[in-house]
Amino acid sequence: MSRLIKKPIEIPKGVEIKITEDTVTVKGPKGELQESFLPYVKFELREDGLWVLPNTDIVRRKSDYRKIAMFCGTYWSLVRNMVVGVTKGYQKELEIIGVGYRAQLQGKKLVMNLGFAHPVEVDPPEGITFEVPAPNAIVVKGISKYLVGQVAANIRRWREPIVYSGKGIRYKGEYVRTKVGKKV
Repeated sequence: MSRLIKKPIEIPKGVEIKITEDTVTVKGPKGELQESFLPYVKFELREDGLWVLPNTDIVRRKSDYRKIAMFCGTYWSLVRNMVVGVTKGYQKELEIIGVGYRAQLQGKKLVMNLGFAHPVEVDPPEGITFEVPAPNAIVVKGISKYLVGQVAANIRRWREPIVYSGKGIRYKGEYVRTKVGKKV
């Protein structure tokens, strides 16, 4: 079994958790998240927090115990990320490196000049906001850890860092190892 399920998920003040047969809904000050789960685990609300327990009622053969053990830790992490998201939120910071590369906001839309013949426009999905504190910095904010990471990865994919010059979009603090170019 996962070591994570040996302790409960702490529920801060102002957070409500609603559990149905296959979904968990977490509502907090920043918003509401809902996730549906497979029947391998049971959720139990107690006074010290939310417990994720293995559902041994569905075991038909011995190998099912291993599958249940895998899902317990995964679902514990997913629910904990939902609780953190509705209380604190998540953010990813990106840096743009290169001459003439820059970003700006037009309303809610992110517009980037990345050396293409046209500017790249990115519309934020529901629940995501963009901030541009400097022309070479982008901040992606939201309450869903998965969605924030996916949107940041999609923005980075427009111009991944080049290993010879280091130009491109990278996460803040990411180290890009540059190679030596061709010698003449």
